[in-house]
Amino acid sequence: MPISVLLVDDEPLVRAGLRAVLEAQPDIEVVGEAADGAAVIPLVRRLRPDVVAMDVRMPLLDGIEATRAVLRTVDDPPKILVITTFENDEYVYEALRAGADGFLLKRARPAEIVHAVRLVAEGESLLFPAAVRSLATEYGSSAARAAMERAALTEREAAVLRLMARGLSNAEIAGQLHVGTETVKTHVSAVLAKLGARDRTQAVIAAYESGFVTPE
Repeated sequence: MPISVLLVDDEPLVRAGLRAVLEAQPDIEVVGEAADGAAVIPLVRRLRPDVVAMDVRMPLLDGIEATRAVLRTVDDPPKILVITTFENDEYVYEALRAGADGFLLKRARPAEIVHAVRLVAEGESLLFPAAVRSLATEYGSSAARAAMERAALTEREAAVLRLMARGLSNAEIAGQLHVGTETVKTHVSAVLAKLGARDRTQAVIAAYESGFVTPE
């Protein structure tokens, strides 16, 4: 089955450009479009996309609140890929904290757009570049550090989290640690459970905000 994508952006030209790039791929299908975050929930419920490519700044309901609304109200929600003009935009970081799975720059090359959609759909690695990592450290707090301490990660779980923070997939982590992919999946699940994280993005945010990992 192709990866189904819902495009959400208040600029028609941006939506048209994304549609043209994505629909040129045999494994990706654009199933709908919206011009504002306020239209996202009914479209997600009706179309059941795998990925929502969502602008972070829109006039009625921005990408941050739309992300929160989708994750709060939709069963088995789609992956959310935030689209932005500036990579160090604090709106982007707030969207990631709200539950988005990664972000894409509007000026990205076609190959990068396709890669981002596939990566987010797979859910086994992150779009979490250096600019966002730096923002994450600015949100550090004693509460985040205390939560990391309470998680009491094992040595192997800690190693897995550090590699997750570098954006590695399960297969890449397995290669680094010389273990099987299923073993990595088990460790990732344990890390998420101990941190109370919804997904890899939330776990990595916790790692940076607590100072467990720092930007390279």
